[in-house]
Amino acid sequence: MGRFAAAVTALLAVAYVYLAARLAGGPLSAAALAAPFVFIWILPVVYWGRERGRERLVDKLVHRASYLSMAWVSFALVLCVLRDVLLGATLLPAFSSAHQVISADGPPIVLAGSVLALVCGAVAAFRGPKVEQVELRVAGLHPDLEGLRIAQISDLHVGPNIGRRYVDRVVQLCHSLKPDLVVLTGDIVDGTVARLAHAVAPLAELARGSRAFFVLGNHDCYSGPQPWIAHWRAAGYTVLLNESTIVPVRNARLLVGGVTDPAYRLLKPQISIENQKADFRLLLAHNPRLAPLGAKAGFDLQLSGHTHAGQFFPWTLAVRIVHAPHAAGLSREGRMQVYVSAGTGTWGPPVRFGTSPELTLIRLARA
Repeated sequence: MGRFAAAVTALLAVAYVYLAARLAGGPLSAAALAAPFVFIWILPVVYWGRERGRERLVDKLVHRASYLSMAWVSFALVLCVLRDVLLGATLLPAFSSAHQVISADGPPIVLAGSVLALVCGAVAAFRGPKVEQVELRVAGLHPDLEGLRIAQISDLHVGPNIGRRYVDRVVQLCHSLKPDLVVLTGDIVDGTVARLAHAVAPLAELARGSRAFFVLGNHDCYSGPQPWIAHWRAAGYTVLLNESTIVPVRNARLLVGGVTDPAYRLLKPQISIENQKADFRLLLAHNPRLAPLGAKAGFDLQLSGHTHAGQFFPWTLAVRIVHAPHAAGLSREGRMQVYVSAGTGTWGPPVRFGTSPELTLIRLARA
């Protein structure tokens, strides 16, 4: 923890010195600019690693201030770097007038632009998920699986930012899609069962008919995996821990498998479906990095989340580098298709910029 705190402090110090040097007009503005960096520093150094108990009001306020500060600093850094690039590009005498304007008006534009981006991103996040419809064409699909509708809810992150009202909207939207299967692909909660059982209660409505499935995400593991496994089972969900089950669809056999997240230390992610006859094989794996495992086992489709598609710029670019080729949307791992949801909620900064929260509807079709 000491090394982690030192690394966080060093990174924030470098970012602060850069922004203060480029934007602050004096000691007072430099001091004011330090406030968001202090809030960002407090969260990982003071709160991360502690047991997740009941938060007091002051804890909630600090969390919100810290997460919003993270997003604002990200936007401010991007705009400040862009301003410096423009300053360099206008150094030639022919562009002297533009250089003077960018030099004089740049700081207030950067500050106003970062605040505007933060506000727009927060509105996009809290407005709720949109329906992302994906038609998945499958060669040789069994006729009785034609048109099968799978609703995927992933990375809802019920907790500090997402409450029961948002969950209610997700459930109502999901009902309107009339799915044949509902799958929760991890990171549904950020907190204990005692704190969040009331907030996630509407999700039990989607489990009627015994065709609803759940797999653990890393944040579900951080929040107490065993109590949450018991909770989702009691709510009517089939919790898949390196297991698979057959779902009959008229005369077709749909195999649904699920693997544990690497953060679940009791079971290493692994699955085998040898000797199980099925017309279509669906794997639920929170982390898209598990795609090679699913492809090797012989699945036809893997549904994942975890990446949030980067959630907001510039992390949208970083995620595509780190998680390629399965960063967001549809991709392939060998013969297996992979769909990575951008997430139904948000984690950390309640901000979406360049991405949208989504409730995914997968529809199977014959190629």
